[in-house]
Amino acid sequence: MEEVNYIKHLNAVFSQFSKDSRLNPTHISLYIALFQLWNLNRFLEEFFINRDEVMQLSKIGSKSTYHRCIKELNHWKYIVYFPSHNPYRGSKIKMFKFGTTSGQVVGHNSTQIETSTGQALVPIYKHIQTIENINSNKQKNLKNSDFSTEKDFPPLGESKGAKQNSSVPNTDNLKTTKNKNYNEPL
Repeated sequence: MEEVNYIKHLNAVFSQFSKDSRLNPTHISLYIALFQLWNLNRFLEEFFINRDEVMQLSKIGSKSTYHRCIKELNHWKYIVYFPSHNPYRGSKIKMFKFGTTSGQVVGHNSTQIETSTGQALVPIYKHIQTIENINSNKQKNLKNSDFSTEKDFPPLGESKGAKQNSSVPNTDNLKTTKNKNYNEPL
């Protein structure tokens, strides 16, 4: 097993974090807590964790937030999470190696990134491109939808079917004259 360079790994993963808009501070805190435990376990290929210990290290107070974030980190390929349903045996974690030559390549320009396990990953810019495409399609749909046009609305101060009271010339809704003399006091 190739050794993990602590500094290179953290620099590479922080670089990846900065490009990944899906992450929030809780995800990052959880990842750092897992990294600390991985370091304490001498960077074993897989290691066991205790949920309460990880929650305390990552400063996560809610079990539902913890489970949501760890599953999302697994889904987004920052870790591999093997949940344990046995309360006496912790869940198992496998950390991907960032910043190593045979490990996970960060910032690679191909359409897929391959991890040390041979698992293909899609780089973050592809996710951002997909999000941008979805947003631009929403904008197009809003412009092309069947909203009423300006010609369907009466002029300001006039309701549909009723004409504005035009018996008082040079007045507006505030009952003031349009020809104002600013030399007179209010």
